[in-house]
Amino acid sequence: MTIKSSQTLVADALSEIKTISPSEALELSNKNECNLIDIRDTIELQKLGRIENSFHISRGLLEFSIHPESAYVQNNNLDLNKEIVLFCAAGGRSALAVKTLKEMGFKKVSHIEGGFGSMSNSGFKVIK
Repeated sequence: MTIKSSQTLVADALSEIKTISPSEALELSNKNECNLIDIRDTIELQKLGRIENSFHISRGLLEFSIHPESAYVQNNNLDLNKEIVLFCAAGGRSALAVKTLKEMGFKKVSHIEGGFGSMSNSGFKVIK
């Protein structure tokens, strides 16, 4: 039995998914053409702040919360016809999450290269 490392899983995911730069994500966000979803854990948001105009769905609840019939989507008026752009701290979790959303049937889904760390240096407003 061969167990894949998390690095291998992320590398496999990156070969199958769409990765966008922080500047591309900022442009989509400014044009209101995407749902910017932060999948970091709540404690990370509390420590480092959150990105303005982003939604928060922790990685562990993503598949349950992003479904069109979920209360989260309906209560937050998420427009799932827009591109879903995920980010985490550095890009690993979001790469794996995008692969999962593709498996669920989502077509317009991507993640931000470098995650929150690169976004906070690329013009995104961080709210503490």
